[in-house]
Amino acid sequence: MSEWKARRFWQAAAIRPDAAGWQVALDDRLLRTPGKQPLILPTSALAGAIAAEWDAQKDLIDPATMPLTRAANSAIEKVLPQFAAVAGMLADYGGTDLLSYRADQPEELIGLQAEGWDPLIDWAATALRAPLRITHGVIPVPQDPEVLARLHQVVIGLDLFGLTALHDLVTLPGSLILGLAVIRGRIDGETAHRLSRIDEDFQISRWGKDDEAAQAARSRRCALIDAERLWWLSRAG
Repeated sequence: MSEWKARRFWQAAAIRPDAAGWQVALDDRLLRTPGKQPLILPTSALAGAIAAEWDAQKDLIDPATMPLTRAANSAIEKVLPQFAAVAGMLADYGGTDLLSYRADQPEELIGLQAEGWDPLIDWAATALRAPLRITHGVIPVPQDPEVLARLHQVVIGLDLFGLTALHDLVTLPGSLILGLAVIRGRIDGETAHRLSRIDEDFQISRWGKDDEAAQAARSRRCALIDAERLWWLSRAG
């Protein structure tokens, strides 16, 4: 039995100002989340991008081609009701940040990690006042509780759509510092993805590529770029 899919029922998508922000209308029907909550967006730029996703649909609606719509739904239905918990979970990545854990061999990989990650460790120490300790090997390295508290304040200070964007920017690469560097404009999403894969790319250079792992990496890259786009659109006018 084939899976049922929703079909396009509207002629055009348009954006409308709302007292709390912006909305998207499919003809005269305002978009709502799957849970029937109003889809209120913080900027006209984000509303316009979401309207464009709906206008790009053909006969059958394909949610996989609407990452911004999915993210907006998630912000309202999932992140908003547990904002503090989500912020705390993301801030906790600072305690075990990818950039703090380095290889102890071979020298080539140690060098690649230092070249890619040290500038961001230095940036976090100055721009975020969060100097993270690094370690080589698998032995855990405890971070200064005051540093972790400062990182938590940075994260909890974000707005709803900013925190939603940061979620994927942190969880996909496994690094709070990479995610914060993207939203602060220190690096872009493409660079964050590349830096998060130094270990994997080094292993590929030695042993070759696995097709399934490569596909998963491409999916993570696309999701990370989508999250970066959500961040900037939610800041724009």
